Amino acid sequence: MTDATMSLVTAPPPAPPGRRGPIGSALVHAALIAASIAMIYPLLWMISASVRPEDEIFASTSLSPSSVDFSSYLRGWFGLDVSFGRFFWNSLVIAVLTVIGNVVACSLAAYAFARLRFAGRNFWFAIMLGTMMVPYHVTLIPQYVLFLDLGWVNTFLPLVVPKFLASDAFFIFLMVQFFRGIPRELDEAAMMDGCGAWRIYWKIMLPLSLPVLATAAIFSFIWTWDDFFGPLIYLNDMNSYTIQLGLRTFVDSSSTSDWGGLFAMSTLSLVPVFFFFLFFQRLLIEGIATTGMKR
Repeated sequence: MTDATMSLVTAPPPAPPGRRGPIGSALVHAALIAASIAMIYPLLWMISASVRPEDEIFASTSLSPSSVDFSSYLRGWFGLDVSFGRFFWNSLVIAVLTVIGNVVACSLAAYAFARLRFAGRNFWFAIMLGTMMVPYHVTLIPQYVLFLDLGWVNTFLPLVVPKFLASDAFFIFLMVQFFRGIPRELDEAAMMDGCGAWRIYWKIMLPLSLPVLATAAIFSFIWTWDDFFGPLIYLNDMNSYTIQLGLRTFVDSSSTSDWGGLFAMSTLSLVPVFFFFLFFQRLLIEGIATTGMKR
């Protein structure tokens, strides 16, 4: 065997096209780690500031406090005229009702658009998609006038009732794409067994659509829990405030602001969202990955 043949035999195989070498991979990972630290730093600083003494909160950008003080949590929970637990309860009620309304109403509308045949289906589907392009602020004043005439202002009804009327076109579109991927042969087999449209929806479509329903539930919960503008418009009584409005009361431009209580309650407000996302994480990823794909 010649030297040229030996060099060909012992030479490592060439790297596949598009595959980075060890130096390139190390640089990419270093950049991703640096970006992750930059994004998570504000959250870690907020948690650190919630256990610092009041006079040290803005004195340093370090994540390690000189001393740990949990009085901010007690002061934030009981320091207002209304206990912060009331704000948590109000946000939880609105978020849970919103999740139920979006999952039920949007799945029914999506089932009609994806599986049923009726006059003007494509036209109404296009109108529904067009509502996604209308800014929320365009319809804000007419909605407020309507709810004011109905006597719903300063109640939870303006924040909850529209969800039971399939008002979120994004979730309808998401579910339509998922429903279209389910084989129609299942509907035909169920019809041969005597099932109607309602039974097909309840017995076949919903069990097979658990990932996309969980995706809609997670986004509905997070968006509602973090919503500030809606409760600010419709809720006036402090007893009906949500968490976001409650956090706003800690900052007062005309008097002293309780920054320690604000950061402490902000930290606690993230706990339900974190556990809700953690519990449904697998279904969320599966729902996003399979939406619009043939299974």
